[in-house]
Amino acid sequence: MAVFFTVALLTMTCPLMAFDMGQSTRCVTIPNQMKVCKDVGYSEMRLPNFLGHSNLEVEVVPRSEDWRPLLQTGCHPQAQAFLCSLIAPICLATFIQPCRSLCVVVRDSCAPVLACQGHPWPEALDCDRFPAEEEMCLSPQPKLNHFTKDLLPKPACQNCPSVEEAPAMKTVLNSFCQHDFAVTAKLHRCRIPMGEPEYDIEGRVEFIRQGPLLPYDTQHLLQQWLLINLRCADVLVRPGRSQLYVLTGSVQPDGTLALTSVFPWHKKDANIAGATRKWKHYRC
Repeated sequence: MAVFFTVALLTMTCPLMAFDMGQSTRCVTIPNQMKVCKDVGYSEMRLPNFLGHSNLEVEVVPRSEDWRPLLQTGCHPQAQAFLCSLIAPICLATFIQPCRSLCVVVRDSCAPVLACQGHPWPEALDCDRFPAEEEMCLSPQPKLNHFTKDLLPKPACQNCPSVEEAPAMKTVLNSFCQHDFAVTAKLHRCRIPMGEPEYDIEGRVEFIRQGPLLPYDTQHLLQQWLLINLRCADVLVRPGRSQLYVLTGSVQPDGTLALTSVFPWHKKDANIAGATRKWKHYRC
């Protein structure tokens, strides 16, 4: 992510309002290789798009990939709809832009993710440039099951947690006591020839102390944490290698997850193994 959005910014220097609504456009099928917008809910798009890209193979498809790491963070459930309405606008009898209100909700959730990597919200996506909701435009969808969803912990940008090699057993047990949760997870960094590194959680996430985390959501939650906090992930995981960790942290009052302590669990780390066994009967 350290470079992907820089590339995107360089391709978006032309203001959106410079797009000529009266210019000639054509409808084309969204290609299979344009994975960012392939499942957006329609099959044909307009060219040129609202970012001024007219060449599918040279501009539209490569530039759409610039946005994939941001979308993978899950920064907002409608981020894909918003971005695809610009890079792959639906082909109808009239132009359909995103509403200003849709831009605002996506910006408010996704701009902090970009800021985490040192990037501002791009000027070309200034929400004041989009039409008001009383005009024909793509508006935000109402929240579904928000009572449940809003209660789930959410990943967020944070200072990198402390990493301690070969900790004493007492140190590990104290960390279990002082934090809401403790889990074991194997982190993997894929080797890719170009672009941003990709991180995975290999296998199952095992609970030592479950706290407010949910079994069905925790692996996805940690995956998103890695994608948002790439600076921390770069330090934790070497390219092409997997490493088992004990991760401890807390859920903040605003519902965001904060990792606090990280212990690499190597095969010879008897203290970590002993702490996980002793925890079942340990009194803080």
